[in-house]
Amino acid sequence: MTTNKKIKFIESEEGIKVKRILRSMMDDKSYNTSPCYSANKDLYPNNLMSFVDKHMQYLNAHPNIDPKQYIANLRLITSIK
Repeated sequence: MTTNKKIKFIESEEGIKVKRILRSMMDDKSYNTSPCYSANKDLYPNNLMSFVDKHMQYLNAHPNIDPKQYIANLRLITSIK
């Protein structure tokens, strides 16, 4: 897989929709969307990667994953009961 393919997902209509959904999940207090640790000090000076960045990077790295199914599963596992 080339870098161009990864960039195209982020810039694609589907990538933009996924990002919007992930942001809405972050704003919704019924989901646990805490940031996670990142060792990349250049991108994340405070060593915290946002929920959106984490999942967008994952989807970029795994182009065969169906984003709709991924979001559905993510909603299930991050739901605060």
